[in-house]
Amino acid sequence: MQAITLSLPEPTLQAAKALADARDITLGQLLRQALSDELGKAQRTAKTPNRADEQLIGPLRALLAADFGQARSWDELQSRLHGKGFALREAGGGLALHSHPEGLRLCKASELGHAYASLMRRFGTPFPGHAHRHLADRLLGRPQQKGPPQGDPNDDFDVIERDQPFLSTR
Repeated sequence: MQAITLSLPEPTLQAAKALADARDITLGQLLRQALSDELGKAQRTAKTPNRADEQLIGPLRALLAADFGQARSWDELQSRLHGKGFALREAGGGLALHSHPEGLRLCKASELGHAYASLMRRFGTPFPGHAHRHLADRLLGRPQQKGPPQGDPNDDFDVIERDQPFLSTR
């Protein structure tokens, strides 16, 4: 332990002593715990987990620009990314870049300037295994089926008539 000198306003000192007494600890223990808690908060990231660190985005964008720009298919893009230690994975309605093979999420593909929709249009097909098929239907111009499945229009159906009339309470 290292000794330090700390100057506090009298009201703050009195409030800290009262709190330490209420917790049945020393003033030193209270101050060490408060400082430890603050240091813990500072080490935790305040940004949301879906937003990448801006200092990471620029270098990644530069490193992977040629791979995103020159790939002609999803397979070729994944192969190029794997060669540099990265992989694309489905993330909600889009894609995210992960470290490969560890799988640590780094950023969204759109944060690198490559939105899922633009890549899908360029490759002419959705990302393999992507769950949001409606995006592909909308962006690639595939017809969306509305209502129940349509059967063969040439199919006829038979009307079944009963021999006995239904019972009536009239």
